[in-house]
Amino acid sequence: MRLTLVHPAVGRRPGVDYMRTWQMEPLPIAVLAALTPKDVSIAFYDDRMEMIDFDRPTDLVAIPVETYTAKRAYQIASEFRRRRVPVVMGGFHATLMTDEVKDYAEAVVVGEAEELWPHVIEDARAGRLKPIYQSNNQPDLGQVRYDRSLFRGRRYLRLGLVETGRGCRFPCDFCAVQTFFQRTARHRPIDAIVSEIASLKNEKKLFFFVDDNFAADLAFARDLAVALAPLGIRWVTQMSINAAHDEAFLAALARAGCSGVLIGFESLDEGVLRAMKKRFNTMRGGFTAALANLRRHGIRVYGTFVFGYDGERADAFDEAAAFAIDHRFYLAAFNHLTPFPGTPLFARLKREGRLLYERWWLDERYGYNGIPFQPLAMAPDDVRTGCLRARRKFYSWASMARRAMDPVNRADAFMFRNFFVINGMHRVEVAKRDHFPLGDPTWNGPLLKAA
Repeated sequence: MRLTLVHPAVGRRPGVDYMRTWQMEPLPIAVLAALTPKDVSIAFYDDRMEMIDFDRPTDLVAIPVETYTAKRAYQIASEFRRRRVPVVMGGFHATLMTDEVKDYAEAVVVGEAEELWPHVIEDARAGRLKPIYQSNNQPDLGQVRYDRSLFRGRRYLRLGLVETGRGCRFPCDFCAVQTFFQRTARHRPIDAIVSEIASLKNEKKLFFFVDDNFAADLAFARDLAVALAPLGIRWVTQMSINAAHDEAFLAALARAGCSGVLIGFESLDEGVLRAMKKRFNTMRGGFTAALANLRRHGIRVYGTFVFGYDGERADAFDEAAAFAIDHRFYLAAFNHLTPFPGTPLFARLKREGRLLYERWWLDERYGYNGIPFQPLAMAPDDVRTGCLRARRKFYSWASMARRAMDPVNRADAFMFRNFFVINGMHRVEVAKRDHFPLGDPTWNGPLLKAA
């Protein structure tokens, strides 16, 4: 049997190279490759980096789908299905919008793939694919494996992506993670994580633990940090800010080689944080105390902010940019609120009649960085231009120079050297992302729907 795995791009802009900050190894592909029996030959295409050979003989195509990549995924699926090759789709969007996705695929995997993928392969061999593969069980993460051999020789960012756990227990209003994982948080066995990293440490200078919330289980995260310390690696992750109030935990992270954390600050307005269901961001002295703790332990910060909530002030964009610069964030993101399907936010905006598109991810009028809903406090384009203004201010030459000289940001030679590379990439891409098309506008449709 011949299997083709495809990682779809968000979209295409003719004459513009794909954004480098998005070109990380796609771990879902590595999971599927590891789950696939050894007697199945695998071809892999990363749509962000190469042309797909639609005419290469294959018996099955598998495409992981996220909301931003859905339009392009359907275009790719249509090309294969036009050639009478069956397509199976999975991922967040396939789980949250199953009725939509099944229109463009012979089979849809709903939920996590580990228990379901062997059945998909078996049924594909026998020519009896089912429309839906769904399990009510969450797979044992102790059985998770990754086959990264498909990534060799490709121009990915030199980050070692590692998954230590899945899910998050927080009920953030705009986040689809809580829906997909049903507000649970699980983790892999520590010895499996350590073994995986040890096998990769000679290839990677920096690791990124891609967990939705590294600190979802503080006791586990602390034990993992202790186990990582002897490896002598350098790593970054993303976690909720409540963990930054536990100084013993931060000390363990620092000893383990943690060089930085991505934290969702989201807003500086407590009223907006309440609306987001992120009041925990204000606990125990709030941002100022948490940032002082992180600084004391030499941990750099990648802060993210979200704009467009009801009650947002017009000066919120400039205030957030100034805050991030004043606190010398290593990196920062200033993004508009996005109503993803399956979130409480999406359901509320739809109920209130405030969605500007029925399905923004498929609408021809929508482009990346557009605002797909009607904010209460300002016009949609005011939110878009406010985000752009904050990004330009944060990634200005003056801001980069000021932040680069911060004692924490320059304490590690590797992180200091890459400060200018990474910040420079973000600076270049501020405008490149604006109105970036979803899907390939040069593709000649129509999308091929199931009968």
